[in-house]
Amino acid sequence: MINVTELCAKEVKNIIAQQNEAAVKNGDEPKQLYLRVGVKGGGCSGFSYSLDLTETKTDDDEVSVQHGIEVICDPKSNLYLDGTKVDFKDEVMGRGFVFENPNATSSCGCGSSFSV
Repeated sequence: MINVTELCAKEVKNIIAQQNEAAVKNGDEPKQLYLRVGVKGGGCSGFSYSLDLTETKTDDDEVSVQHGIEVICDPKSNLYLDGTKVDFKDEVMGRGFVFENPNATSSCGCGSSFSV
């Protein structure tokens, strides 16, 4: 299971609220959005993390509700991400989502890719 911190969930809620406000201003309906956490091949260490807000989830997705957001992950990505913590950092040197993956044997300097 993937775990999101409260700070991560708060930032995701802010992003969803901004997107839904923009949709309403454009005359569209607000949408139910889920945080999809996944893995893609590539990056400087072999795999790269992916975070996406999506309207769709499949029957195969692992779903959990954490701090008021629904987090979904496909079964293949979950093999590499089980136990991973997703946090949000807002510091002088940078701002963004951070992954702490206990399955990674190494990761790149920027923290966006890893190997197992």
